[in-house]
Order: sequence, then C-alpha cells, then structure tokens
Amino acid sequence: MAKLITLIKLLPKMHQILLSLLLLIILVIFMLPAEQSTASQQAHKSVSQTDQPQAFDTPLAFRAPTPPGASTPTALLTARDQAPAIADTPALATDTPELVTEFGPQLNSQQVTVKPGDTLAAIFQRAGYSARDVYDITQVKSAKPYLLKLMPGDTLILFSDEDGKLAGLDRQIDAISTLLIRKQFDGKFSAEVETKSVERRQRFAHATIKSNFWNAAVSAGLSPGQIMELANLFGWDIDFALDLRAGDSFTLIYDDEYADGEFLRSGDILAAEFVNQGDRYTAVRYTDGQYYSESGNSMRKAFLRSPVDFKYVSSNFNPKRLHPVTGRVKAHRGVDYVAAVGTPIKAAGSGRVIEAGYNQYNGNYVFIKHNDTYTTKYLHLKSKKVKRGQSVKQGQVIGTLGATGRVTGAHLHYEFIVNGVHRNPRTINLPKAESIARSQKQDFLVLSQQLMAKLGKYQSSLPAQTTALANEN
Repeated sequence: MAKLITLIKLLPKMHQILLSLLLLIILVIFMLPAEQSTASQQAHKSVSQTDQPQAFDTPLAFRAPTPPGASTPTALLTARDQAPAIADTPALATDTPELVTEFGPQLNSQQVTVKPGDTLAAIFQRAGYSARDVYDITQVKSAKPYLLKLMPGDTLILFSDEDGKLAGLDRQIDAISTLLIRKQFDGKFSAEVETKSVERRQRFAHATIKSNFWNAAVSAGLSPGQIMELANLFGWDIDFALDLRAGDSFTLIYDDEYADGEFLRSGDILAAEFVNQGDRYTAVRYTDGQYYSESGNSMRKAFLRSPVDFKYVSSNFNPKRLHPVTGRVKAHRGVDYVAAVGTPIKAAGSGRVIEAGYNQYNGNYVFIKHNDTYTTKYLHLKSKKVKRGQSVKQGQVIGTLGATGRVTGAHLHYEFIVNGVHRNPRTINLPKAESIARSQKQDFLVLSQQLMAKLGKYQSSLPAQTTALANEN
C-alpha cells in the first residue's frame, strides 16, 4: 500500500487528480447495491413481523356473500349500506346457507314473456343463453316446480353479468310472491320466494233488491266473485232464480286485501245476513273456513236445492200434468230445468251411482242412491261422466245437459225420491249437514256475536230509506 502511494506521488499533478476521481467513482458503484439490498431486507423483515396482507378495492360484478373466515371488503360494505333493505320473507330450501338477492349496478336485465308452447329451454335460447345455463338453474330443486309450470303471458326477468353470463332470474308467482334465483360466490344458483306482507281491512256492504240480485250486489260494490260466493252461501235455503222478490235485502262484512298499501283483491266474506220474503238467514265464517248460521248450524244441506245452474223452470212438479208430447195426463214427478246444452249437471248429494245408461224415453240418465232413504234421478243428459257402481261426492259433475230421449227441448229432468215416494225437490225440507263440533261451539258463538254486532251497528248507521223495505218484513 505504501509503495502504491509513493508511486502515485511520483505521477504528474494532473494524473493524480484523474486517478483520485476514478477511485471515487468505483467506490460509489460498490456502495449502491449494498444500500438497495439492505432496504429490501428491511422491507421483507417488516412484512414478516406484521404478517398482514394488503387490501385492494376491486369493482364487484354483483353482490356475493363473503367466504367464511374472510373479512368483508370496504367496497362490499358500501354496496350493502346503499342498497335498499329486503323484507324478511319465508325462504325455500336452498343449496347455500345465505341467498344474495340484490345486484350491483353492472348487472344487465331483460324481460321475457312466455309464449304458447314455450319451455324454459326455448326461452333461454331466445334470450341468448345456453343449454348449460338451463341445466344449472334447474338444479335448484326448490325452484324447479316454479320453472316447469310456465303459462303463456307469464314474465321472467333474466339477469346477466358484465361478461354476458347468466347471473339470476326473477319470476312472479302470483300477486304477492316472487321467485328469486341468484348465482352465489361459488358459481352455484340458490333460490327463495319473496312474499309481500298482506294487510286485511274489513269492509261493509248493503243493498235492497229492486230489479234483480246481481244488479243490487254490483251497486253495493261487490266483485263478481263475491256475488257468486254470497249466492252459494245462501243457495241452500234460497232459490236465487225463483224465490227473490223486490224488497229483499242483504248485508255483509268482508275483507279487502292490500299488499304494500296497494289494493290486491277482495277477500273472504266474514259474516252476512239475507232477508228473503220476510225470512232472515245468516252466515258466519269460522276459523275452519266453513260457514255456519249465527247459532252454529251448518249452512250446507245434505242435498243441493238444484243440481244445475239453470235459466228457468219449464215444468214444475205436478201429479196431474198434461204430457207435452203424448197429450195425455201423466204425473210429472220431477222438475225440468232449462239451460244451455252442455251445462254441467252436479250430484245433488254424495252417494253411489246405481244406474247410468240410455233408453228411448229418458235418453242418457244417471240414478244416484244416497242412503236407504234418498235417491235422485237425472234424465235427458247430453253425456254421462260417471259409471254404474261409482261413488260420487256432492257437487261432482256427473254429466251435461242435453235433449236426449223423448223431449221437446234441451233441459234436465230432476227427480227427488224419499223412501220410494217422489217429492217436489223445490219445496221439500232438505236434511241439514252436520253442525259445528260441540267442542268448538262456545268459541264460535263468541266470534258470531262479535261479527253480528258489527253488522247490526252498520245497519243502524244506514239511511232510513235504505233499510225500510227490509224492516217492513
């Protein structure tokens, strides 16, 4: 080293300066890699000590549940806070513990209307999705029944992600229920049914009949379904085609149903009163869904008053009637109901078919034995819907109205036989069906008194002229 220094001193002054600069540059070059390596080692040591990964915000194609054990990213928290809340609804069985039903802003949707003959595969193909998409979405067992039973006019809303892949489906099942299918973070689909909360509001209606029952009911604000329900309730005691008179009146309480504050539909009749030719009839709906009189007697009878929805009676029960074809006096041991050809004929009561055949006088006919006391007969049918030996229930369609056999026009000839003797089915006192069970009688009477008290209070609030005719009876 001493010799090197002595040698340098022997060099000219300019050479000494240049050599010193060269040595300085070499020294700097050797020092730089050492500093970078030290910094890298310190950074590595810092990460090892903290053991914390760095978090990066990434855009979400759609909301997906956070995998178990992972922290929720800030971006996901923000999306949840901004999204509208979904009401708690009863859910279908799903393939994952949590169903995500909300989408982010990047999702595309298209509404598809079901056409006649459409299948889910045809709809998906038309919307640009593959057979694989159909397979994947139908693997959700709880959703399958709602997807296989599609009716023309139904609408489906299909969702796709930013890559155009299927991300979900909505199908409105009815006015308050919607099927929601969503793709989860694992790529599988899950489903639930979202149901709107239904609010029931009690309503009253009253009318006095002037011309006919239907017009009076419409003027009272009743829907066609409610009008038919009211007629069915009292149809066991009142013949709505022949027994109604001007001045008859009715009053009822019923439910209107609302979903999210909007009118949905008219609900059940809760209680009703009908005054017909001075006779008062009542009906109260119990928790079993059946109707009873205010005292608990069944509204139903063991037999229908008439087994067909008829236009008019062409021939009444008459032991001395002059036969319209032969011109001879021959007892007419039944009632002839006129209606359109093909009108359904119903069994007046439950029983067993003892005859079902054809002859030149009766045409197509059906005889039903209800028990050892009662038998009913149905003649001149266009077609028979039952066979001999078959058991039938009250109201079951046993044939259609026609003009077969010896007749002058299309009608149903209906006979009612008691212990082998023909009786007038329009005037005979029909046997009652079973009344409310004794164990439930007290609870029913409490409910009945409450509803009938409401009816009475409502009637007392009506203008005097509205109830005058009914009060005169």
